[in-house]
Amino acid sequence: MRVLVTGGAGFIGSAVVRHLVLVRNYDVLTVDKLTYAGNVASLATVENNPLHRFLQADICNRAAMQEAFDSFKPDRVMHLAAESHVDRSITGARDFIETNVVGSFTLLETARHYWQDLFGKAKTDFRFVHVSTDEVYGSLGKDGLFTEETPYDPSSPYSASKAASDHLAKAWGRTYGMPVIVSNCSNNYGPYHFPEKLIPLIVLNALESKSLPVYGNGANIRDWLFVEDHARALDLIVERGRIGETYNIGGRNERSNIEVVKRICSIMDTLRPQKAPHERLITYVRDRPGHDARYAIDATKLEAELGWKAEENFDTGIEKTVNWYLENEWWWAPLRQGYGGGRLGLLNGSGGK
Repeated sequence: MRVLVTGGAGFIGSAVVRHLVLVRNYDVLTVDKLTYAGNVASLATVENNPLHRFLQADICNRAAMQEAFDSFKPDRVMHLAAESHVDRSITGARDFIETNVVGSFTLLETARHYWQDLFGKAKTDFRFVHVSTDEVYGSLGKDGLFTEETPYDPSSPYSASKAASDHLAKAWGRTYGMPVIVSNCSNNYGPYHFPEKLIPLIVLNALESKSLPVYGNGANIRDWLFVEDHARALDLIVERGRIGETYNIGGRNERSNIEVVKRICSIMDTLRPQKAPHERLITYVRDRPGHDARYAIDATKLEAELGWKAEENFDTGIEKTVNWYLENEWWWAPLRQGYGGGRLGLLNGSGGK
C-alpha cells in the first residue's frame, strides 16, 4: 500500500506517518512545506526506514504536487497539511486562506486528474481523506454534541478556512465522483505537539517556572483526543470508511481549560516538584476574540461502523504526554528558542487566545 501524506511533519501528520510505516508497514511519501510547525525531527523514528520518503514542497505548487503523484503513484492520499493555530489566524489570516483553501483546491485537482487516469482496481480502490477539525461547527452550549449533521458555523479565520476546504473536498466528490472522505476531529494532544499549543505550553512553562496563561476564566471546554488514537482512526477511515461520508473523531474526554492546566500542575508537582505548587504560576489573561465556549464530538458513527474506540482516556493520555515532554528536550528545546512561551493573536494590545 502506497500512501501520500500531506503535512506529515506536523503534529497529527507525523503521528499518522509513524503509524502507517511502523505499525502498518505501508510505503509512505510525506509531503510537507516545513513551515514553523513542520519539523522533520518528528519523523526521526522513520527517517532511515526504507518504507518512508520525504518531499519538502508546498501543496499550493501544482507542478510539485503533480510530480509527487506521478512519481510515487499513491493508492491513498491523507491530506493533513494546514495552517492550524487559531491565534495566528487572527493576526495573519492570509496564510490560512492560501494553504487551507487554495492549497486544498490544488491538491484536490491534482488528485482528481491522477485518479481519472487510473484503471481497474487501482481506480476503484483509490481514496482521498480530507482531515479537518470540529471547530468548523462553531460553539456548543452546555449540552449536546457535534454530529456529522451539525451545521457549519465557524468563528475564526482558521475554522472558516477549514470549513471552506471541507466543502471543496465534498464538492469534488459530488461533482467529479472522486472517492473523498472527510473527517472532523476534536482537540488533539500528545507527543510532538508544537510548544505554542495549550498543553505543551503549560508543561514547558511550568518546567521553567514561567507564567501559565489561561484565557478568560478558563471555563472554555474542549474534547481531548490522544493523537495516536486519532492516527488509528484515520487509518480505519481510509481503509473502510464509506466514500462521500463524514466521520467525527472525538475522545469523549471533555475538560475545561482550567481543569487541564490544573491537572498538568498536579502531575508536575509529582514529577518535577518545586518549593511551591505549580498552580501558583497560573495567570488569567484577556480572552481572545470569537473564543468558542465548548466543543464536544459524538463519535458514535465511527465507533459503530468501523469499530474504533479511543485507547487513552484523558488521565492516562495526559500523564504520557507530560512524561514525553520531560524526557524529550532534544525535540522541543530548539523550537522554544524561537518561541518563548508567550501569548499570540494579540489585536491592538488586547484579545488573543
